[in-house]
Amino acid sequence: MEGRWKGISTVLVILAGLAASGSSYQIIEGPKNATVLEGSEARFNCTVSQGWRLIMWALNGTVVLSITPSKPIITNDRFTSVSYEEGGNSISEMIIHDVQLRDAGHIKCSLQNSDRDASAFLSVQVMGALLIPGGNLVVAEDEPCNVTCHAWGWIPPPGISWDIGVPVSHSSYHSVPEPNNPQSAVSVLTLTPQGNGTLTCVATMKGLHAHKSVTVNLTVVQPPLESSYQSEIRKSASVKTNKETFETNLESGSENLGYHSDEPRTAKLASFAPVSSESSVQEQHSSRQPYQGPDRRWRGPAGRPQVSFPVASPRTVRNVTLV
Repeated sequence: MEGRWKGISTVLVILAGLAASGSSYQIIEGPKNATVLEGSEARFNCTVSQGWRLIMWALNGTVVLSITPSKPIITNDRFTSVSYEEGGNSISEMIIHDVQLRDAGHIKCSLQNSDRDASAFLSVQVMGALLIPGGNLVVAEDEPCNVTCHAWGWIPPPGISWDIGVPVSHSSYHSVPEPNNPQSAVSVLTLTPQGNGTLTCVATMKGLHAHKSVTVNLTVVQPPLESSYQSEIRKSASVKTNKETFETNLESGSENLGYHSDEPRTAKLASFAPVSSESSVQEQHSSRQPYQGPDRRWRGPAGRPQVSFPVASPRTVRNVTLV
């Protein structure tokens, strides 16, 4: 019985020694919050006092790396460590290689046989795609135009700005999230170009000194002029319209069908013998010698009464249609 108590006492002494040694070291400074880009590296430092036996690193509650004074215990090649000595204290640095979006969360540094730990938060951002649809642009000089830049697959959505490398009389832009897609954004640039140059859309990660850009060439041309073919088509259409209007007016009776120009009638009257104004007056007032000659007065179309007015010149006769 006495030997049994001696064994129990020995175990208690050993446990007490471990507890005493465990209480002799502590975490002096824990890791800091970090924001990194997907695919890059993330580094966290944990400073502990001398006498530590085991440092454990956990990601979202799962131990991913353990470190002893002699060497690290690596279970995943993406998680490695480097140790330093500084001012009598030990610094353990955990390195996460090729950070993935799923790695975002809580990072904890803890010591064996100690209830003390220190934690930080890892934020992971994703750089997506950036595109100006259509590529290089050809626009009319001094005419407003819009240029659109799309950013999709970004976490969180980036800030978008423009670098305008063309002479303009006006420019402005606005950026908004894509509808029904919180990981994407669109920016619309409105400008009035006056010369050739480049347009660059720049997407910047929030909280990081990281960005992506896309550049297109902008070529300015003179506004298109009307071609000779288009001019002939326009003239033909105008002539056709005028002809249709003229025919419509004739059918509606707005034109005097009994009127004829003087020039065509001059050639027709040339075939008749000239009759002076004086002889015509004599024929109208003489009762002793009635005029027996042929009636050479011009008659209008059948069914329309005509009135002739003799004038001084025998070559000019004006007709008036009595309606």
